[in-house]
Amino acid sequence: MASEVTSAQTDWALHADLYAFLGNSLLAPLRPDAAMGLDPAFWDAWACDGANEHVRSGIATLKEHAARCADLPLEQAMQQVNVEYARLFVGPPKPAAPPWETLNRNPDATCGFGEATFAMRELLRQAGLRLRNENHQYEDHLGIELLYLSERCRAFAEREPSFEEETAVREFVRERPLAWVPAFHGRIREAAPGGYFDGLVELAWGLLQAEV
Repeated sequence: MASEVTSAQTDWALHADLYAFLGNSLLAPLRPDAAMGLDPAFWDAWACDGANEHVRSGIATLKEHAARCADLPLEQAMQQVNVEYARLFVGPPKPAAPPWETLNRNPDATCGFGEATFAMRELLRQAGLRLRNENHQYEDHLGIELLYLSERCRAFAEREPSFEEETAVREFVRERPLAWVPAFHGRIREAAPGGYFDGLVELAWGLLQAEV
């Protein structure tokens, strides 16, 4: 007899997919196979009853951005997003919005490698997750933190988590990404207001907020 899939497991699976999309979107420039975010209709599926202010605002920004791109050839629309990506997260001369926890928790830090990097490295090890770090990112990159969260949600979609496991995930959200994503989003909004990543990171902020 097939095992019954609960509504809670379905929710965990959905969250796993959402965090995976957001995490991967922050780790590499936009590719044609991930350009569905340039279609305003794509973001309609992300709206849900009871969505908080940041979810609603992030979706609205993304839909407005996609509407502005609607008349452009796909290659040109993607190029605009990737120019924004490079300016925000790569530089030169340096990223306008560095995507690492260490640099957002401590504005005076000059190196992106810190306590948060070691903490995330240990969490990945404990979860048995191996990082394919093609872009040589520190482990406290927001995209990697979101992918870690995605993998925890995916595990819970396959088997119902214990109370302790679910509590640990909520503590992770509070203590790691949710603790610094507001500062990160503020830097993005200052450098590229109304852009693709302004909406994307505010949406991530709202989804994280809803977890706790």
